[in-house]
Amino acid sequence: MSPTFSTTRRVAPWAATLVGLLLAAVMVLFGAPSGAHASAPDVPGSDQEQTDFYFSGVITLDDAPIPDVTVTIEGNGFDAETVTDADGRWRLYVPEKEAYTLTVDESTLPDGVIVEGESASQEVEFGLTGSKVINLFLGEGVRETTSFADQVVERIINGLNFGLLLALAAIGVSLIYGTTGLTNFAHAEMVTFGAIMAVLVGVTFAVPMWLTIPVVVVVGAAFGWALDAGLWRPLRRKGIGLVPLMIVSIGLSLAIRYTFQFFLGGSTTQLPGADSPKIQILGAIRLSPVSMMSMGISIVVLVGVAFWLVKTRVGKATRAISDNPGLAAASGIDVDRVVRIVWMLSASLAALGGILWGYFRPGVRWDMGVHILLLIFAAVTLGGLGTAFGALVGAIIVGLLVEVSTLWLPSDLKYVGALAVLILILLVRPQGILGRKERLG
Repeated sequence: MSPTFSTTRRVAPWAATLVGLLLAAVMVLFGAPSGAHASAPDVPGSDQEQTDFYFSGVITLDDAPIPDVTVTIEGNGFDAETVTDADGRWRLYVPEKEAYTLTVDESTLPDGVIVEGESASQEVEFGLTGSKVINLFLGEGVRETTSFADQVVERIINGLNFGLLLALAAIGVSLIYGTTGLTNFAHAEMVTFGAIMAVLVGVTFAVPMWLTIPVVVVVGAAFGWALDAGLWRPLRRKGIGLVPLMIVSIGLSLAIRYTFQFFLGGSTTQLPGADSPKIQILGAIRLSPVSMMSMGISIVVLVGVAFWLVKTRVGKATRAISDNPGLAAASGIDVDRVVRIVWMLSASLAALGGILWGYFRPGVRWDMGVHILLLIFAAVTLGGLGTAFGALVGAIIVGLLVEVSTLWLPSDLKYVGALAVLILILLVRPQGILGRKERLG
């Protein structure tokens, strides 16, 4: 055997030992968890399923950490909770980089200590990175809670307010449908037009709102006259069918809406007095002066419209055309003139509804009208197609359902309940609450 092989056999035990030590070191080094997935007893949230995205923070009071405070997070179908450690630190991991709702359980805070602000919950979202530090400020105080009964009363009042302003727009849609058979998708832009004119007159020119409102109503009537004179009457005289007219209304809606966006941009403008505080009225009923003004104006205007329909000559002619346009024309009624007045009235009511909607939201945007267009159609269909009084009843029902449903449904789903009830009622009474069967088809 050669000397070379003999030397190799003597060195092999040392080499094996050295290689073994190196392999062990490599396994320890690369096998240990690191980064966002590190799990250590002293890291808050180490008992959670760890991801690349997390919110964290420290809860202290007078620079002293508060341990054992429960913090929860939910959103996008995910929820989790954790408690602060001895140093007041907490961390909550989430599956994806989205917006969430973070809540501090105030019952786990020391007595007499609450999270500063109107609520112990806040909306949180990430920045450019996958982690976000949330600052939670504590202070002395007691969180006032509202009983369920008081919440129901508050939601009913808000529902009536919303239903009344919705009725202003829905009656206009119903009158136009009743006299012309047109389903006007551009009615949403009439609502937006009123709100934008209120901003122009009441904010830009600083005209008092008590004078701005009648000015906007008159401008809205002029807008309705221009639409009928410049577009709808020529199309009617050419004998255009209802389906093409409806398609024209959709195109008109898009054209007007994006014209608003071109001049206004994407910002939201508040009307004067939109931030007025609520005052105690009776028991759990608390209303702001703006809300009382809104409900009062709506009731007065709706009563006036009802009187106009029932007692005036033009109002009776409007109802006659809605029942039978051919017979009304044969009896000597000037159908074109009545339809022109209906367009002006509908546009003025929509403009007024736009002002009140700007206060209720609150804020005026270029696309605000389209947000309630489906509810307007739901109110008209629920109450009965072509009947103004049915539109009023349907709007009140829709407004109440939308607001009261928020006691059980998330705010993002509050419109679902109203539309579900609409479907159920139409299954039982297809013509609507005050509609007549001969109007169907």
